[in-house]
Amino acid sequence: MDLGLLHDLAQPNTTKIILCSLDGLGGLPRPATGKSELETARLPNLHALAKRSACGLLRHVGPGITPGSGPGHLGLFGYDPLQHPVGRGVLEALGIDFHLKPGDVAARGNFCTVDAQGRITDRRAGRLATDLCVKLCEKLRSVTVDFAEIVIEPVKEHRFVLVLRGEGLSGRVSETDPQALGVPPLHARALDPSAERAAAAVNQFVERARPLLRDAAQANMVLLRGFDKQPDIPLFPGTFRLRAAAVAAYPMYRGLARLVGMDVLDTGPTFADEIATLERHWADFDFFFLHYKDTDKAGEDGDFDAKVAALERFDARLPDVLALGPDVLAVSGDHSTPSILAAHGWQPVPALVSSAYCGADHVSRFTERDCAGGALGILPAQDLMPLLMANALRLAKYGA
Repeated sequence: MDLGLLHDLAQPNTTKIILCSLDGLGGLPRPATGKSELETARLPNLHALAKRSACGLLRHVGPGITPGSGPGHLGLFGYDPLQHPVGRGVLEALGIDFHLKPGDVAARGNFCTVDAQGRITDRRAGRLATDLCVKLCEKLRSVTVDFAEIVIEPVKEHRFVLVLRGEGLSGRVSETDPQALGVPPLHARALDPSAERAAAAVNQFVERARPLLRDAAQANMVLLRGFDKQPDIPLFPGTFRLRAAAVAAYPMYRGLARLVGMDVLDTGPTFADEIATLERHWADFDFFFLHYKDTDKAGEDGDFDAKVAALERFDARLPDVLALGPDVLAVSGDHSTPSILAAHGWQPVPALVSSAYCGADHVSRFTERDCAGGALGILPAQDLMPLLMANALRLAKYGA
């Protein structure tokens, strides 16, 4: 869908929209039972909502393509992720309110654990405590490299941001994270000639960080991915003519919202805090992006039962969202994270749209298999926002 066309058709109204993203929502059946996490969980509120909603599946990039959280959420926001790529490092930096200067190259960093042979045994260093991450970042700030100034900022748990600042730097640098266990970190490579200086600076940083972290045990090495500069992207509030706000506790998702121009609301670390923030600001905005992280975290840890429990916790809080009386409510996710993969998946993600105008279908359970037969069909994720706008009576007719 062309964003210029949507801007031309967008019209004011007093209706309110909530887009709720359950991170890593989709799953796959557990071999022992033949049921996915959604099919296993007790979800009375989600199933009841599905009965009176239009349901379907969202595909975020293309068949067989596994989306990252950035492309996945940009799709939910109405942007074609292939037309608007953005690196993970930029999103992490924006998520902690770090001001990226023109020309800065940002990367997402993980503290990780390697064995005596330098092979990765834990890509997230046991999700170490944030206060330890802060201390380790202080150590890394002593590292200097050729060609660039290094800026290090802690994010949360095992995550940090690396920023390369200097003349003639490019974000076209390969990742050092192989996203696999039992192998050593990769050397950064220039993906085109303009990135030679940046790649050299990254490799120097990694080598000079190694001895500083050698005695940290749990977090004795670093992995870097998502190198990029901040892109120029059409802003969400102007495109859709909406007062838009984001309610998200995790920095990266706050960064995504800030990238597209949403107001990012201060909130606490739990989903209960996010619900309270949503309630507190309900009168101030037309559109709310509400993020739920626990489903993805459990899926990436390969913990099927924990993901089931996370889904049930969300379901228990859904009545609080419904009590606000949104005119349009969408529930979906940015990608699947099947527990049996312990990683993002390429599978389409269940979605529902609830409003007075969406028309219910025969779907009565919010699961992958049920939503596959819903009225929305299999929909490109970027087509969700026009549907939400239409159901909110915020899109004018096209043509005579």
